[in-house]
Amino acid sequence: MQIGPHILKNNLIVAPMAGVTDRPFRQLCKSMGAGMAVSEMVSSNSLLWGSEKTRRRANHEGEVDPISVQIAGADPVMMAEAARYNVAHGAQIIDINMGCPAKKICNVMAGSALLTDEALVGKILDAVVGAVSVPVTLKIRTGWDTQHKNAVSVARIAERAGVQALAIHGRTRACAYMGHAEYDTIAAVKAAVNIPVIANGDIATPEKARQVLEHTGADAVMIGRAAQGRPWIFREISHYLATGNHLPLPEVTEIHRVLTNHLHELYNFYGEYSGLRVARKHISWYTKGLMGSATFRHAMNQLQTADQQMSAVNEFFNELAGYGRRLTYDEPEELVA
Repeated sequence: MQIGPHILKNNLIVAPMAGVTDRPFRQLCKSMGAGMAVSEMVSSNSLLWGSEKTRRRANHEGEVDPISVQIAGADPVMMAEAARYNVAHGAQIIDINMGCPAKKICNVMAGSALLTDEALVGKILDAVVGAVSVPVTLKIRTGWDTQHKNAVSVARIAERAGVQALAIHGRTRACAYMGHAEYDTIAAVKAAVNIPVIANGDIATPEKARQVLEHTGADAVMIGRAAQGRPWIFREISHYLATGNHLPLPEVTEIHRVLTNHLHELYNFYGEYSGLRVARKHISWYTKGLMGSATFRHAMNQLQTADQQMSAVNEFFNELAGYGRRLTYDEPEELVA
């Protein structure tokens, strides 16, 4: 898998997720097998660039290449300036968000709302590609709603503009995250363009990754929600695609170490007050479905210091080790992916 001059180590990519794909999470996923990770979206509104949130999102210190930063907006001039700003702050790939279904994004005609205006799509892509020397990629959905699926048309516009890879979530904007992703539209896009196509949506197991790659002919898959609390899914998929065999469940001691390292990174990145609160959702994701985790997860949200949080995590994993050497779930692993 290659994007511009960047040759990825594999075709497994971490999806951009607001409030999730911060630098600590991207680094962790890359260390556990992802070939690339796309940042949380950065607004194209320059008035926000001085905010603490945006400065943090532009902090790529120590991050493994390639550094892909997603920008969002609806004004071609502002999007071009946002691309230049992020390249100046270390971005090696600029990704454009035309896939987010959130109302607050679509209400300002950004994200997937742009799919209703193909002329504006073209203007934005031309402006951004022309503004920077690094590769530009695009994330879209299959269309605005099930009656208006225009992913093939938008993909052709993107290819003409010089976009160097295209990620497609297999739902329309109207579908949000409901129902099931469909992959026929992704297959149609792959057949229509010559740039790399990345399939996204409901890919939560190694088998599903292989099925989607075979069905769509896509060059790569993008994993989002299934990586929350399970960053080792990338090495599981990579091993399965290479061998047809499953890796055993991780050992309790390894995931205990992975989680505690992740927590320390969050505390350092956000500071203790915010890091503690960001960590809560990650701890909940890591432990979902594990033996005895329901009571633990409820109590976790009441803790007010990093020391208390870390002590509770240590105690939980020490207890979990009593069930066996490897992670032990109350229910089949597939149901907690």
